[in-house]
Amino acid sequence: MNRLRGITMVMGLCAALAASAAWAESGLFMGRWRLNLAQSTLPPGEPGPQDLICAISRADNSHVKWSITVRTAEGRQHVETFDTVANGEFYPISSETTASFRLTGDTLQATFKGPAGQSDAQTCTISADHKQMTCRGVLTEGDGRTVNYVDVYDRM
Repeated sequence: MNRLRGITMVMGLCAALAASAAWAESGLFMGRWRLNLAQSTLPPGEPGPQDLICAISRADNSHVKWSITVRTAEGRQHVETFDTVANGEFYPISSETTASFRLTGDTLQATFKGPAGQSDAQTCTISADHKQMTCRGVLTEGDGRTVNYVDVYDRM
């Protein structure tokens, strides 16, 4: 579940930048965002990264493209790039995970599915001043157990 959670944390952040076609077209969400661990509520027992930065290069109502740089709690750095359709249908984002994004007004709903029946459903919104994004999510284990969390991101 930690691998799915790590992918979905990043996916939720970046995909939420496309939450409004008008905003995306104006470029307000393009740029860099950093996870604010102090304001986030991670699932119990899950270690947060030392740092997580998302760089958005495209965010519109048809695609979201971004790269992430994650520095793990152990100090290891990982960089991944994603380019996915934003039409509400499920598409693979890795060899084990599929994702679906749906834009509704000023919110983005994202759902991720892993190989063992686990899922992560998120709803992301952006603050009125466009400086912070909040993603509220529910992780569901393969056995049906659920955990709520909140990820908060600041514009860099």
